[in-house]
Amino acid sequence: MKKWIAIAFITFIACSPKEQTPAEPISKYKWYGHEVTASAYNSVYWQTDSISPTVAAWGDTLKPGMKCIAVSRDLVESGLTHNTMVKIDTFPDTFYVKDKMHYRWRNRIDIYMGKDVKKAREWGKKQVMICYAVPLEIDTNNTTK
Repeated sequence: MKKWIAIAFITFIACSPKEQTPAEPISKYKWYGHEVTASAYNSVYWQTDSISPTVAAWGDTLKPGMKCIAVSRDLVESGLTHNTMVKIDTFPDTFYVKDKMHYRWRNRIDIYMGKDVKKAREWGKKQVMICYAVPLEIDTNNTTK
């Protein structure tokens, strides 16, 4: 129970917009928090497409060291689309959505770990909190909707 309270608090703090001073521009994104199951994957033929294991669903070429994730199709419908910024509670880096998972998966992300299969296996499968940025619409008067 204490673990979930701590995770909820961290997510609230991490996903909350920072207070803006009058000199700061209005944020272009709204951040949302969501709990997902996270696993890891590699760009090897037996985990992906045997013809082109480095080419992601939206056509991006994945290279070891890139900070990117694949998302289940239900999360795409929730706003986690191509190039969406994502923060994962166990990593200090910002990741970008570059790939989609098979239709059978729900509420999942796959963290890209290059060709390091050992590292991906050590990661395993975990419940994590993510925060993702959805762009705000800007009208012609330069105010957010």
